[in-house]
Amino acid sequence: MMNYDSLYQQKLTTPDNAVATIPSTSTISMGMRVATPPALLTALEKRVRAEDIRKLKVYYMRCGNIATQTIFQEDLLDRVRPFSSMLTKDEVKLAKKGFAKGKKYINYVPISFSRYPEIIKKQVTLDAFLVTVAPMDKYGYLNFGTSGDYAIELSRHADRLIVEVNKYMPRTSGGTLLHISEVDSIVENHTALIEEPQRETSELDRKISDYIIPLVSDGSTIQMGIGGVPNAVCEQLANKKNLGIHTEVITSGMVDLIKSGAVNNSKKTLNPHVNVFTFAIGDRALYDYIDENPSMFCLPVSYVNEPQTIAQIDNMISVNSFIEIDFNGQVNAEFIDHQFSGVGGQLDFIRGVYYSKNGKTILASSSTAQNGKISRIVPRLKTITTDSRLDVDYIVTEYGCCQLMGKSTTERTHALIDIAHPNFREDLLKQAKAHHFI
Repeated sequence: MMNYDSLYQQKLTTPDNAVATIPSTSTISMGMRVATPPALLTALEKRVRAEDIRKLKVYYMRCGNIATQTIFQEDLLDRVRPFSSMLTKDEVKLAKKGFAKGKKYINYVPISFSRYPEIIKKQVTLDAFLVTVAPMDKYGYLNFGTSGDYAIELSRHADRLIVEVNKYMPRTSGGTLLHISEVDSIVENHTALIEEPQRETSELDRKISDYIIPLVSDGSTIQMGIGGVPNAVCEQLANKKNLGIHTEVITSGMVDLIKSGAVNNSKKTLNPHVNVFTFAIGDRALYDYIDENPSMFCLPVSYVNEPQTIAQIDNMISVNSFIEIDFNGQVNAEFIDHQFSGVGGQLDFIRGVYYSKNGKTILASSSTAQNGKISRIVPRLKTITTDSRLDVDYIVTEYGCCQLMGKSTTERTHALIDIAHPNFREDLLKQAKAHHFI
């Protein structure tokens, strides 16, 4: 019988030695959010500064400030090239610094979240994958914890797998087991995980959620995004019964909903009796709740967000946000003068829920942006389209809810103007006539 502790000790090394195995000209990927490994990236930064790294391409999504404080510092970007498919606020700031100097600091790669592992595996050779994991158990298994997402698949696609063991990373159920035999190098760094405390729900968030709650019936399975509106929806859903969860992200608001008793997953037509997600982000209470919890199933994003998976779930309700929507029903959810975030999994769920029996996709945001200066409802998008007019269904603002599916462009225009901010309705009506929408 294999001695797992002995094998672990053989692979245990320092961060400097671990990253020394990465070629000086190489392509790597790393865990996202909570799974971005700080000790490994700090060591990798040292190699770049010592000019021991000539060219480093990094494929990833949402690294938080761990990467922007190490390998993605501005003075290193002549040798380190970020290839991101989902930007954080810190990365947006870095990108804007580059724009001001006529430089391209971050390369954006548009990929739907569900397709990310498949496309990277087909088109990119990875020399290494770096990720934070939970400690090994007596059977020789480490655990991906909060991050199933693309880590489960790309860690096995890379030529080398380097893990940073952190005792504060929770152990989750589902597809998150990683055997010691699959790992090339191990470092230990027991440090507090990054947290994103739950945002307080505002009166505006509650007004918007008031129009969403009637669309969710008892026994529905839900997917929620991140932010004030999803949190407000979760608060009000506590009065529902027999809800299920199949979601891209588990947040503190969703954990509170589970604890309320409204969620038991008994009516789910796929993966009943467990909460399915692909990554988790929140506070320490969330990490403690999902730790060793057999009902919290963390699975690869290629499964969780796959539209054909989602389509098998009856009464599926998807709630996400938008930046702007035009009279045709086209939605921009990622671009504000520049790449603001990423495609993520919004379109995955919109397309999957379309085929769910009695499913509903809901896009909800405030009617205005920039403290009321700009209407989120516009005649025509002037930027990119995240969600096509053929896919969008329910739209919600603090002024109401309208359904676009099956409606003509004239009907859509009237419906959207009705839920726009009153200060913009007259002008929107004029523009609708000028552009022949009505």
